[in-house]
Amino acid sequence: MNPRPWEKQRFILDTTALTGVGLRYESEPLCEALERILGLIREARIRLNISCHIPFPTVYGELRQFMKRYACGEELIVELDTWLVKKTPNRFDVKIPSEVFYEYVKDIRERMNRGMKIAESCIWLSATETFDLAKKDVEKEKINKESTGYIIKDFRAKYRNALRYGTLDSAPDLDVLLLAKEMDAGVVSSDEGIKKWTERLGLRFVEGSTFPKMIEEYLKHVE
Repeated sequence: MNPRPWEKQRFILDTTALTGVGLRYESEPLCEALERILGLIREARIRLNISCHIPFPTVYGELRQFMKRYACGEELIVELDTWLVKKTPNRFDVKIPSEVFYEYVKDIRERMNRGMKIAESCIWLSATETFDLAKKDVEKEKINKESTGYIIKDFRAKYRNALRYGTLDSAPDLDVLLLAKEMDAGVVSSDEGIKKWTERLGLRFVEGSTFPKMIEEYLKHVE
Protein backbone atom coordinates (compact mmCIF):
# COMPACT_ATOMS: atom_id res chain seq x y z
CA MET A 1 0.00 0.00 0.00
CA ASN A 2 1.33 3.44 -0.92
CA PRO A 3 2.21 5.66 2.06
CA ARG A 4 -0.20 8.47 2.78
CA PRO A 5 1.16 11.99 2.16
CA TRP A 6 1.39 12.91 5.84
CA GLU A 7 3.16 9.80 7.11
CA LYS A 8 6.52 10.21 8.85
CA GLN A 9 6.75 13.92 8.15
CA ARG A 10 8.97 15.98 10.43
CA PHE A 11 8.87 19.71 10.97
CA ILE A 12 11.14 22.18 12.73
CA LEU A 13 9.25 25.08 14.31
CA ASP A 14 10.59 28.50 15.20
CA THR A 15 9.04 30.86 17.75
CA THR A 16 6.80 32.60 15.20
CA ALA A 17 5.25 29.25 14.23
CA LEU A 18 3.54 29.27 17.63
CA THR A 19 3.31 32.94 18.55
CA GLY A 20 2.76 34.80 15.26
CA VAL A 21 -0.18 37.20 15.14
CA GLY A 22 -1.40 35.56 11.91
CA LEU A 23 -2.02 32.32 13.81
CA ARG A 24 -4.64 33.76 16.13
CA TYR A 25 -8.33 34.06 15.59
CA GLU A 26 -9.82 37.52 16.05
CA SER A 27 -9.15 38.75 19.62
CA GLU A 28 -7.76 35.32 20.58
CA PRO A 29 -5.24 35.60 23.47
CA LEU A 30 -1.76 34.19 22.90
CA CYS A 31 -2.12 31.42 25.48
CA GLU A 32 -5.39 30.20 23.96
CA ALA A 33 -3.84 30.18 20.48
CA LEU A 34 -0.87 28.23 21.82
CA GLU A 35 -3.16 25.70 23.47
CA ARG A 36 -5.11 25.23 20.23
CA ILE A 37 -2.00 24.79 18.08
CA LEU A 38 -0.31 22.43 20.55
CA GLY A 39 -3.55 20.42 20.53
CA LEU A 40 -3.27 20.05 16.76
CA ILE A 41 0.38 19.05 17.09
CA ARG A 42 -0.65 16.42 19.66
CA GLU A 43 -3.30 15.00 17.32
CA ALA A 44 -0.81 15.01 14.44
CA ARG A 45 1.68 13.05 16.52
CA ILE A 46 -0.83 10.45 17.72
CA ARG A 47 -2.96 10.01 14.61
CA LEU A 48 -0.67 10.96 11.72
CA ASN A 49 2.82 10.07 12.99
CA ILE A 50 3.92 13.66 12.29
CA SER A 51 6.59 14.90 14.68
CA CYS A 52 7.33 18.55 15.42
CA HIS A 53 10.72 19.61 16.76
CA ILE A 54 12.21 22.78 18.22
CA PRO A 55 15.90 23.64 18.63
CA PHE A 56 17.05 23.41 22.24
CA PRO A 57 17.86 25.53 24.15
CA THR A 58 17.56 28.54 21.80
CA VAL A 59 14.04 28.41 20.36
CA TYR A 60 12.72 26.49 23.37
CA GLY A 61 14.04 29.25 25.64
CA GLU A 62 12.33 31.92 23.54
CA LEU A 63 9.01 30.08 23.74
CA ARG A 64 9.27 29.68 27.50
CA GLN A 65 9.93 33.42 27.83
CA PHE A 66 6.86 34.21 25.72
CA MET A 67 4.71 31.92 27.83
CA LYS A 68 6.03 33.42 31.04
CA ARG A 69 5.48 36.97 29.77
CA TYR A 70 1.86 36.23 28.90
CA ALA A 71 1.27 34.24 32.10
CA CYS A 72 0.39 30.98 30.35
CA GLY A 73 -0.35 28.22 32.86
CA GLU A 74 1.95 25.40 33.93
CA GLU A 75 -0.28 22.87 32.15
CA LEU A 76 0.45 24.55 28.82
CA ILE A 77 4.18 24.34 29.48
CA VAL A 78 3.74 20.61 30.11
CA GLU A 79 1.95 20.37 26.74
CA LEU A 80 4.89 22.16 25.12
CA ASP A 81 7.42 19.80 26.72
CA THR A 82 5.36 16.72 25.84
CA TRP A 83 4.48 17.24 22.18
CA LEU A 84 7.37 19.29 20.82
CA VAL A 85 10.59 17.30 20.55
CA LYS A 86 13.52 19.32 21.88
CA LYS A 87 16.82 18.75 20.08
CA THR A 88 20.10 20.61 19.81
CA PRO A 89 21.33 20.78 16.20
CA ASN A 90 24.65 19.11 15.46
CA ARG A 91 26.51 22.29 14.58
CA PHE A 92 29.78 20.46 13.93
CA ASP A 93 28.64 17.87 11.39
CA VAL A 94 25.85 19.62 9.46
CA LYS A 95 27.26 20.65 6.09
CA ILE A 96 26.23 23.94 4.49
CA PRO A 97 27.25 24.60 0.84
CA SER A 98 30.03 27.17 0.60
CA GLU A 99 27.99 29.11 -1.99
CA VAL A 100 25.22 29.64 0.57
CA PHE A 101 27.74 30.82 3.16
CA TYR A 102 29.27 33.17 0.58
CA GLU A 103 25.83 34.61 -0.27
CA TYR A 104 25.06 35.12 3.41
CA VAL A 105 28.28 37.03 4.09
CA LYS A 106 27.72 39.13 0.97
CA ASP A 107 24.14 39.88 2.05
CA ILE A 108 25.26 40.95 5.54
CA ARG A 109 28.00 43.18 4.09
CA GLU A 110 25.50 44.92 1.80
CA ARG A 111 23.12 45.41 4.72
CA MET A 112 25.90 46.92 6.83
CA ASN A 113 26.66 49.39 4.06
CA ARG A 114 22.98 50.36 3.82
CA GLY A 115 22.84 50.75 7.59
CA MET A 116 25.89 53.02 7.54
CA LYS A 117 24.31 55.24 4.87
CA ILE A 118 21.11 55.48 6.90
CA ALA A 119 23.13 56.45 9.99
CA GLU A 120 25.07 59.10 8.06
CA SER A 121 21.87 60.56 6.64
CA CYS A 122 20.23 60.77 10.07
CA ILE A 123 23.33 62.35 11.62
CA TRP A 124 23.39 65.06 8.95
CA LEU A 125 19.66 65.67 9.34
CA SER A 126 19.93 65.87 13.12
CA ALA A 127 22.88 68.25 12.97
CA THR A 128 21.14 70.52 10.45
CA GLU A 129 17.84 70.67 12.30
CA THR A 130 19.52 71.17 15.67
CA PHE A 131 21.64 74.02 14.26
CA ASP A 132 18.60 75.71 12.70
CA LEU A 133 16.55 75.43 15.88
CA ALA A 134 19.45 76.63 18.03
CA LYS A 135 19.75 79.76 15.89
CA LYS A 136 16.10 80.46 16.68
CA ASP A 137 16.89 80.22 20.42
CA VAL A 138 14.74 77.13 20.85
CA GLU A 139 15.32 75.48 24.23
CA LYS A 140 17.56 72.41 24.26
CA GLU A 141 14.88 70.25 25.89
CA LYS A 142 12.40 71.18 23.17
CA ILE A 143 14.97 70.42 20.44
CA ASN A 144 15.56 66.96 21.94
CA LYS A 145 11.85 66.28 22.17
CA GLU A 146 10.63 67.61 18.83
CA SER A 147 13.58 67.02 16.51
CA THR A 148 16.20 64.65 17.86
CA GLY A 149 13.67 62.21 19.32
CA TYR A 150 11.79 61.93 16.02
CA ILE A 151 15.01 61.42 14.03
CA ILE A 152 16.19 58.68 16.40
CA LYS A 153 12.84 56.89 16.13
CA ASP A 154 12.95 57.11 12.33
CA PHE A 155 16.57 55.92 12.30
CA ARG A 156 15.77 52.86 14.40
CA ALA A 157 12.94 51.80 12.09
CA LYS A 158 15.00 52.23 8.91
CA TYR A 159 18.11 50.65 10.41
CA ARG A 160 16.17 47.63 11.69
CA ASN A 161 14.57 47.15 8.29
CA ALA A 162 17.90 47.42 6.48
CA LEU A 163 19.86 45.06 8.72
CA ARG A 164 17.33 42.55 10.03
CA TYR A 165 14.35 42.15 7.68
CA GLY A 166 14.71 39.20 5.31
CA THR A 167 17.86 37.67 6.78
CA LEU A 168 19.04 35.49 9.65
CA ASP A 169 19.66 37.80 12.58
CA SER A 170 19.82 35.50 15.60
CA ALA A 171 21.19 32.18 16.86
CA PRO A 172 17.68 30.65 17.15
CA ASP A 173 17.04 31.43 13.45
CA LEU A 174 20.23 29.64 12.45
CA ASP A 175 19.49 26.68 14.72
CA VAL A 176 16.13 26.17 12.99
CA LEU A 177 17.84 25.80 9.61
CA LEU A 178 20.68 23.64 10.93
CA LEU A 179 18.27 21.24 12.62
CA ALA A 180 16.06 21.08 9.52
CA LYS A 181 19.11 20.35 7.40
CA GLU A 182 20.32 17.69 9.82
CA MET A 183 16.94 15.92 10.01
CA ASP A 184 15.83 16.56 6.40
CA ALA A 185 12.72 18.17 7.85
CA GLY A 186 10.37 20.94 6.79
CA VAL A 187 10.64 24.40 8.33
CA VAL A 188 7.59 26.12 9.84
CA SER A 189 7.94 29.86 10.37
CA SER A 190 6.45 33.29 9.72
CA ASP A 191 9.88 34.91 9.58
CA GLU A 192 10.90 36.29 6.17
CA GLY A 193 14.60 35.74 6.84
CA ILE A 194 14.12 32.09 7.71
CA LYS A 195 11.87 31.66 4.67
CA LYS A 196 14.47 33.17 2.35
CA TRP A 197 17.36 31.04 3.58
CA THR A 198 15.23 27.89 3.82
CA GLU A 199 14.66 28.23 0.08
CA ARG A 200 18.38 28.84 -0.52
CA LEU A 201 19.17 25.59 1.28
CA GLY A 202 16.58 23.66 -0.73
CA LEU A 203 14.47 22.78 2.31
CA ARG A 204 10.70 22.53 2.48
CA PHE A 205 9.05 25.64 3.91
CA VAL A 206 5.57 25.93 5.45
CA GLU A 207 4.19 29.35 6.33
CA GLY A 208 3.42 29.53 10.04
CA SER A 209 -0.12 30.79 9.50
CA THR A 210 -0.99 27.87 7.18
CA PHE A 211 0.58 25.07 9.24
CA PRO A 212 -2.43 24.56 11.58
CA LYS A 213 -4.76 24.51 8.56
CA MET A 214 -2.57 21.91 6.88
CA ILE A 215 -2.72 19.67 9.95
CA GLU A 216 -6.49 20.11 10.16
CA GLU A 217 -6.81 19.10 6.50
CA TYR A 218 -4.70 15.97 7.07
CA LEU A 219 -6.83 15.04 10.08
CA LYS A 220 -10.01 15.18 7.99
CA HIS A 221 -8.76 12.25 5.92
CA VAL A 222 -7.84 9.93 8.76
CA GLU A 223 -10.28 7.21 9.76
